[in-house]
Amino acid sequence: MVRCREGKKNRSATLKHKGINRRDALALLAAAPVALTAQPRARADSLEQVHGLSVFGDLKYPPSFQHFDYVNPHAPVGGVFRFLPSQWILNQNPNTFNSMNTFILRGDAPVLMEMTFASLMARAYDEPDAVYGFAAEQVRYDTARKYFEFDLRNDVSFHDGSPLTADDVVFSIETIKKDGHPMIAGTLNYVESIKALSKKTVAVRLAADAPRDVIFAVAGVPLLSKNYYSKVVFKDVTIVPALGSGPFNVGRFDMGRYVEYERVDKWWGWQIPSQRAQLNWQKIRVDFFRDYDVAFEAFKAGQYYLREEAVAKTWATGYHFPAVQSGDVKKLVLPDGRLSGMQGFFINMRREKFMDPRVRRALALAFDFEWSNENLFYKQYQRTQSVFQNSPLMAEGKPNATELALLEPFRSQLPAEAFGEALIQPVSDGTGRDRKLLREAGKLLRDAGIDIRKEGSFLPNGERFTVEFLNISSGFERIILPYIKNLASLGVNATLRTVDPAQYQARTNEYDFDIASQRYGLDSTPGDGLKRVFSSKDADTPGSYNLSGIKHPVVDAMIEKIIAANSREDLNTACRALDRVLRSLHFWVPAWSKPTHSIACWDIFKAPEAKPPAYTTGILETWWIDPAQAKKLGKGI
Repeated sequence: MVRCREGKKNRSATLKHKGINRRDALALLAAAPVALTAQPRARADSLEQVHGLSVFGDLKYPPSFQHFDYVNPHAPVGGVFRFLPSQWILNQNPNTFNSMNTFILRGDAPVLMEMTFASLMARAYDEPDAVYGFAAEQVRYDTARKYFEFDLRNDVSFHDGSPLTADDVVFSIETIKKDGHPMIAGTLNYVESIKALSKKTVAVRLAADAPRDVIFAVAGVPLLSKNYYSKVVFKDVTIVPALGSGPFNVGRFDMGRYVEYERVDKWWGWQIPSQRAQLNWQKIRVDFFRDYDVAFEAFKAGQYYLREEAVAKTWATGYHFPAVQSGDVKKLVLPDGRLSGMQGFFINMRREKFMDPRVRRALALAFDFEWSNENLFYKQYQRTQSVFQNSPLMAEGKPNATELALLEPFRSQLPAEAFGEALIQPVSDGTGRDRKLLREAGKLLRDAGIDIRKEGSFLPNGERFTVEFLNISSGFERIILPYIKNLASLGVNATLRTVDPAQYQARTNEYDFDIASQRYGLDSTPGDGLKRVFSSKDADTPGSYNLSGIKHPVVDAMIEKIIAANSREDLNTACRALDRVLRSLHFWVPAWSKPTHSIACWDIFKAPEAKPPAYTTGILETWWIDPAQAKKLGKGI
């Protein structure tokens, strides 16, 4: 689960956080803490040994593979990669930072801090969910897939040269379960025991009811030094970078302004097949901008070299400056095979005024996507209908027999629309003030007991019906203000509150808002991580991704069906059933998406000739700097 910037791949209003790219290892974590106890070791001869894991057991790469197909094994290494991040995870903030600890809830950490840590296994981005050996060379598991043994490579170490052992792995999982960010800690609850069998082998036993993807959370845990944290408090906000184990180290930084990550040249992982020919940079620098317009001007001036454009108007009209006209800056459109993600306005159902689904439906009817797409987005987007948009997990038409078989036992707990045609957002007349839709919205509000008068709308308790949009981006105001105007025609006293990044994160962590704009990226093979976004248990967990506060027994039941799916076909069916239930709850106002990445970059980069991986742009992982072009333009050197 990742958070992203505005537009197709962003947190839209927030310009603030799945995802991951190499970060998907962490996005596989889903998180909340329990103590661990040692369990007896299973017989080694009863275990199957493998070099990789996937949810349904299908691996693209054989044990002898030397590198992923989407990399160039001969790519040169060097130069400085300066870019504007479009994705981030956990407590990371793309606008500022005040802490170097990215694995806890408190503080704002810089983007890419997870890159300074290794994990047991690493993601292949041309497969939906497969991971292959990283710090662990191989893994063994029993028939039930509840007991696993990971064998560490012989030469794995931390940046100070100290060996990385099984005790460090045990410490990492125990510590993150106890004090880690809620998005990491929860899934690890299913770890029943973990034990170092030797210096190089660690055994993990999962609970009998553990979802199938829990082991991927274990495989993605950042590997911490037990010795280092014997002198440092893990859960503290700190400006001191921790001792790492990954391909990059924190170099120079200026708090809140920039951070540089320096390549660990003698890192033990560069020749590991899952890491070979990736991250081909000598240095990665992330600059932080609190204002979108300032960030764009900095790109035009060549202060950084690559950005994923998040604002449709800028993509359509802003790239006419001299460097584009001369060819020194390129505009690229890259395909995106991932779920489009959940981009929209999340309604805080914890608040009494939003508890009635008719009120939430009325709020959605007042948002005129067609007008916005024509006048603000230059027709670059499509309307999002589903949390699984752009994937076979998305419900369409009427439910088939297998979907109905899952939903039918809960008919009395669901509205009738969950059993009919998949709910889609209505198409407006594009005027920005569709009278038919606004009349329908007004009727829904009245049916919910809201009194619409000339002087405004009033809740059943007599209070004025007010709605505050929590916002972090001044550039997003042009989208919200027309929406507010439509709500005003319904008597709703809607206002816009733009706050700084730290306040935005604090308020969303504590669910102190009416409506907040956000985008979340979901995994292509959803599992236990869905609980962090939709489950009743996580609705009141500070920092969870369940922004709307969904608490519904049928949602919980459908997530369990997804977790229990034994094939991709069963998974798709269960996800479609969940999609129908979620749409019937009207918990958000779905916004927009598109199945491509809009990339602007200075012409100093090269990319592999191979087809890009479906589940990431591949830019950070596989591109490199062309020395001749870098010298010519004076960038990246």
